[in-house]
Amino acid sequence: MNVVLFAAGAALWPEYEAPLRRAFAEAGVAADLVTEADPARVSAIIYAPGSPLQDFTPFTRCGLVQNLWAGVERIVGNPTLTQPLCRMVDPGLTEGMVEYVTGHVLRHHLGMDRHILRAPGWDQIIPPLARERRVTVLGLGELGLACARALQALNFDVAGWSRSAKTGLPFPADHGEEGLQRVLARSDILVTLLPRTAETENLLDAQRLDWLPRGAVIINPGRGALIDDAALLAALDRGQIGHATLDVFRVEPLPDDHPFRRHPRVTVTPHIAADTRASSASRVVAENLRRLQRGEPLLHRVDLARGY
Repeated sequence: MNVVLFAAGAALWPEYEAPLRRAFAEAGVAADLVTEADPARVSAIIYAPGSPLQDFTPFTRCGLVQNLWAGVERIVGNPTLTQPLCRMVDPGLTEGMVEYVTGHVLRHHLGMDRHILRAPGWDQIIPPLARERRVTVLGLGELGLACARALQALNFDVAGWSRSAKTGLPFPADHGEEGLQRVLARSDILVTLLPRTAETENLLDAQRLDWLPRGAVIINPGRGALIDDAALLAALDRGQIGHATLDVFRVEPLPDDHPFRRHPRVTVTPHIAADTRASSASRVVAENLRRLQRGEPLLHRVDLARGY
């Protein structure tokens, strides 16, 4: 019997045990699901970056490390990890991200904060139609593409950007440094959904924030390190950036005294844009285990050299 080690932390075990066993049965996966095992007997590991397991060297028979998170930056650089690593692409996570992004894009597009009247006056500022609002999505992976398509379906003028060229998309997409400058220059609302890598850390620095139209809005449910915090605060203070809605941060929970919490042009949400759902994620895990047992290509395998 194949041994599958649940190494995603004791706190998650009660949430995942029953859905995983059910998904294994539905997928026809024959495996002994355990929280402790002799490493030499383990054929696959279900993992989360906060796990106590940090040394993968003893797991000589392991053919899959299945991450429960979409992000892999906290594991991909582990020098002991030589086993195939797969990230989580959970339909529930994708749906949650699409709902968060479209909700906040609509909030800023329609000026909802401004139109809630708490003082005397009747300031009727009519927003443009969606087709007149330029929205750019940085990062065209599973989450970015899903969000871009949803925004396009709402009739926004959507464009995208990725580090490498993408073809066959239903909206304009650019890539590379020159492409980044082009898409930022046309972004009334910018959504950042890139992975965190050495190349994307502080991608939105002072210079690139100045490439945005004055008063642009940034929505970041991707990774906190994509934006230079000090540069963003300076751009907000001088009006170059009109508002920033931030769901992810370099330090989480965000410290109570962090300037983002009290800045009038910043909305802070507590990393709620998208989360892995045990029921749907368990089916993804089971499918990859089924593929592993049958020698088929694994889903969502990470390129360890590229970091995503």
